[in-house]
Amino acid sequence: MTSALLVIDMQQGLCSGEWAAHDIDRVLQRVNGLIDRARAAGVPVVLIQHEEGEGDLVHDTAGWQLVDGLHARPGDPRVRKLTPDSFYETELGQLLQQRGIDHLAICGLQSDFCIDTTVRHALALGYHVTLAGDAHSTVNNEVLPAERITAHHNWVLARLQTYGTRMEVVPAEAVPFA
Repeated sequence: MTSALLVIDMQQGLCSGEWAAHDIDRVLQRVNGLIDRARAAGVPVVLIQHEEGEGDLVHDTAGWQLVDGLHARPGDPRVRKLTPDSFYETELGQLLQQRGIDHLAICGLQSDFCIDTTVRHALALGYHVTLAGDAHSTVNNEVLPAERITAHHNWVLARLQTYGTRMEVVPAEAVPFA
């Protein structure tokens, strides 16, 4: 398999302040570990950034920028998106296809929105997916605390086997890079 690492929405507005994801320092550390391992294996790192028309994630504002300390490089492919789906009306599919990618390692924010939606769409498109189960997070909602939301999504996503592709949820240190 030919792999790529998708780093989803590791942005200032989601990693600090009012909307800071649960356990973000540890998540950032694990995401950076994945980035470093991917680079060592020659695997492309694709940085995905969410944007909105107002609020903390307006394109090119401080909140939209990648979080300080992320091991991003200027040459990393970047994808801008307007929905929780990293594939919907973006160039991600074409970028992956041009590189012959068939396996996606996924990490970032937020478990219940952009992680969940991107994983499901990737599976529907035929990609093998490895979710770094301890390298994604979210915020509390009115029903569940963030830690339970992430655990729930790990459980559900690990059981999506009906697409005919392989789906696994593993700790960041066990994510395979081919």
